[in-house]
Amino acid sequence: MAFYEKIYQHSPVFLQNLVISAYGYGWKKRRFGGIFNREFAQAKERESFSLQQWQHYQQQHLQKILLHAAEQVPFYKQSFASHGINIRQLADITPGDMAKLPVLLKDDLRKYGTNTLLAGQKEVGGQFFSSSGSTGTPVKILYSPAMHQRWFALFEARIRNWAGVTSFTPRGMIGGRRILPGAEGKPPFYRYNFFEKQVYFSAYHINAANANNYLQGMLKHNVEYMTGYAMSNFFLARFLMEEGLEAPQLKAVLPSSEKLTPEMRDVFSKVYGCKTYDSWGSVEACGMISECSNGSLHIQPEAGLLEVLDEELQPVPAGQSGDVYCTGFLNYDQPLIRYKIGDRVILSNKPCPCGRAMPVVEEICGRIEDTIIGKDGREMVRFHSIFYGLENIKQAQVIQESLDAITVKLVTEKPLSPQEEALITVRIQSQLGSIDTRLERVAAIPLNRNGKFQAVVSLVKRQDKG
Repeated sequence: MAFYEKIYQHSPVFLQNLVISAYGYGWKKRRFGGIFNREFAQAKERESFSLQQWQHYQQQHLQKILLHAAEQVPFYKQSFASHGINIRQLADITPGDMAKLPVLLKDDLRKYGTNTLLAGQKEVGGQFFSSSGSTGTPVKILYSPAMHQRWFALFEARIRNWAGVTSFTPRGMIGGRRILPGAEGKPPFYRYNFFEKQVYFSAYHINAANANNYLQGMLKHNVEYMTGYAMSNFFLARFLMEEGLEAPQLKAVLPSSEKLTPEMRDVFSKVYGCKTYDSWGSVEACGMISECSNGSLHIQPEAGLLEVLDEELQPVPAGQSGDVYCTGFLNYDQPLIRYKIGDRVILSNKPCPCGRAMPVVEEICGRIEDTIIGKDGREMVRFHSIFYGLENIKQAQVIQESLDAITVKLVTEKPLSPQEEALITVRIQSQLGSIDTRLERVAAIPLNRNGKFQAVVSLVKRQDKG
């Protein structure tokens, strides 16, 4: 992979577009081939399920995944046995019995996810995919092609289709991939994936001076909706508005990865003249929440069983926030049972006017990170790529002291090597340009005043126009 990345970085733009299109072709085959059409059709049919039908569906799939885990997955064989849980109990379990089962923590997934948390018999073609690791060492999730197709069929039916678009509607994407190698970079600040009609915009060069080039990418490739990082999409839309640039009127904005705020919705509406559809999911693919046209956030029952619990592992009532624990129904190669995924939601007890009998979430309580501001006015919040591959790092926090100085606090198992330290510095400067970078190893990173971990902290305030 490093060889091909090196070739990409030194190729002209038209060759980079060809490389990205070839990569997109492979992804398209993997995600939309095989069983995708069957799974998609079945997901559409289930949208009219009654509450009783959903309850029956979840109980069936819960029992199925638990029995499979007990028989095929060494980690759960040992875990269930140590808790006195036998096959007969699992065969009769109901969603109301979940408290009898042990929970799975993220550290467990990091430690056992590539060994004893895997099934003895697996679907063919599995590959590991990593989470962003924005706060430390990422988790690795095993996806077979069939698993990818089950997940993306549900994503297509309940996220894109509910927003009035499809995977093949021309779209703009702002994500974490480095499509330009350096911090400075020259336009265009986007590349084109022909096979998926996807314009991939850089998340690392968004500022007032570059906004028009991003706009030209939208117009050139007839972008009809925007997706990707919520904050990066917001930064771009706000710059377009502040610079007085006329953006195309889109069908929808489908942000991800960060908390969607009312201000973001308002800016997207003003700039693109469309509705924003929120959603929640993760690389673990064990739960999904998506927004319908009535503005309600629905839990998707096929993805898994979601519990919302307090610190004593008791269910929280509607209107109060709690931690999300997921039992996934889609991945039999690496089952995740009562997995504490690290996010919080607030459940609602109000039915949705859309009539769907899917549970409603009042709020997805995602993180809101501070914005790092570059010397040229660029704005960004995502810094997970600077820790990629550095598995010694357990937790990290990026602090912007000034326009010229960054401090990175690191919780590690052992001291970093000089090469690892140099790599972090190079990666930061590849995003922000020349900047004084100080690494500080600490025993722990304190939580903020709200008791939450904050991966990005900035002491530099944005200078609003006007």
